[in-house]
Amino acid sequence: ALAALVVVTAMLVHVGSAVAVRHRAQSAADLAALAAAVGLDRGTDAACDAAREVAGRMRTEVVSCEVDDWDVEVAVTAPVILSVPGVRDARAVARAGPAE
Repeated sequence: ALAALVVVTAMLVHVGSAVAVRHRAQSAADLAALAAAVGLDRGTDAACDAAREVAGRMRTEVVSCEVDDWDVEVAVTAPVILSVPGVRDARAVARAGPAE
């Protein structure tokens, strides 16, 4: 019975960690997209650099930064610390641009 409790607890910790990392990845993507959209007046490269800086501060990595006119779409990944073999990083995508 004790072994089962330990296994269930370990699974809950793993799932909780994965959910927390997914939320962090989405927050990082949202903020990175906003930072890139604000920086578009300095050029596409500067906008994506701003996105990478924000994502890096949140311990995530920008895997794509696409600019289409004044819209920016940023995708980030974040490693799941307690992952088991075969589990991938958490990935999130966000879009920012003018409200029209």
